[in-house]
Amino acid sequence: MFDRRKRISPYRKKRLIFVLLMFLVFIVGGYNQERISLEYRIGPKDLLEISVFGLDDLNTTVRVSEEGKITLPLLGEVKVQGLTKTEVEKELARLLEKKYLQNPQVTVFIKEYQSKRVSVLGAVQNPGPYELLGRQTLLQIISEAGGMTEDAGETIIIIRQLADGSSKTLRIPAEELIVKGDAKLNIVLQPGDIINIPVDKIVHVYVFGQVRNPGALAVKRSHIPTLLQAIAQAGGFGERASKGGVLIKRINKEGQEIQIKVNVKDIIKGKKKDIQLQENDVVFVPETIF
Repeated sequence: MFDRRKRISPYRKKRLIFVLLMFLVFIVGGYNQERISLEYRIGPKDLLEISVFGLDDLNTTVRVSEEGKITLPLLGEVKVQGLTKTEVEKELARLLEKKYLQNPQVTVFIKEYQSKRVSVLGAVQNPGPYELLGRQTLLQIISEAGGMTEDAGETIIIIRQLADGSSKTLRIPAEELIVKGDAKLNIVLQPGDIINIPVDKIVHVYVFGQVRNPGALAVKRSHIPTLLQAIAQAGGFGERASKGGVLIKRINKEGQEIQIKVNVKDIIKGKKKDIQLQENDVVFVPETIF
C-alpha cells in the first residue's frame, strides 16, 4: 500500500520541536504575566508614577534612589525598596492619613522597571533589555526575545554578577535545553544577567578537482569539517582521483598562502590523523596520471 506519510529530516524535526516549545512557553508566560507583574518588588532606579485622587498637587513621577527611597511632597523620604506596587500604595495612604488626609486614594504605576532587568544579546529575533518580572526562566526570556534565530550557536552563555562584585559565566547547551527539554538547564534568571547566544557564522571551505561535486561548502564555523569529511560532502573521490597527492591551500595569519600536501590513503588506513580544515581552506584533489 502507498504510504502517504512524509519523512522529516532530523534538522527540521529539531526546529519544529523548538518552535512548539517556544509557543508553549509564550502562552504560559502570557497567561501568568498579570500575576507576575503584581508580585514585582520595587528596587533602585525604578520609575514610579504616583497620584492621589482629588489632590493634583501630590501627583508626581519619581525615580527610586540607589538607597531604595523616594522623595515626595509633604511626606519627604519614603522607603519603597522590596515592596510591591500595592504595598507602596498602602504605605503612602497610611502616611497621608496619619498627617494630612482622611481615607486617601493612592495609585502607583511602575513606568520603568530598571532594577530587575536582564539583557539578551546575539542570535535572537529581538535582542535588548528585558524586565525580569517575578520568577522568570531562561526559556521564558528567550521566548520574549522572539526565540533563537537559525544561525544561533550551540551554547547559551550567561554572565552573572555576584554580590562581591565579581562575575561568573554559565554555559547552557542549547540542544539539551530546547530540543531534549532538560529542565535542569532552564535556570531561573537573576537581575543583571546577560544572556548571550553567539551567532554561529556560516563560513566556506572549497573542494575542487577530482571529486563528484566540486565547489564551495557552506558550513557553520563551529562545525568546519576535516579533510575526509569535506571530500565526503563534495560527493567523494572521482574515479581518476589521486588520493596520494591531495593539496590544502591555506592563508596563514600573515596573509601568505601555504600548501599542505596530504596522502589521504594514510588517513583512510589509520596511519595518520585526519586534518582539521579552517575557514576558506581550498582542497584540491588532483587527477591520477595512470
